[in-house]
Amino acid sequence: QLQASGGGLVQAGGSLRLSCAASGRTFSPYDMGWFRQAPGKEREFVARIVWSTRRTDYAESVRGRFTISRDNAKNMVYLQMDSLKPEDAAVYSCVTRRDLVLPSTSSKNWDYWGQGTLVTVSS
Repeated sequence: QLQASGGGLVQAGGSLRLSCAASGRTFSPYDMGWFRQAPGKEREFVARIVWSTRRTDYAESVRGRFTISRDNAKNMVYLQMDSLKPEDAAVYSCVTRRDLVLPSTSSKNWDYWGQGTLVTVSS
């Protein structure tokens, strides 16, 4: 089970930190990440982190502004979002999967999804 939190209303240029708590008796993902979906738009890959190596990948639109990290001991994944823009507004969902081969940028290649947390950015 994935539980995302930390969304809210922020002014453009501001920051938010999203958290995702993962629970489950045999939680051992290979990969965790974040997707977002704005109203009327398709779901979009944001970032991912390989659980064991901490390798990270970002969408071009957020690279340099967002940082994904994880805490293995707490089974937590974080998304630090800085210099937020109005176009970053969306419902952000954390995801996990037990695969590292299939492209991480496709939502079809992720197995488990959290319920999402809403980020609103005012201009």
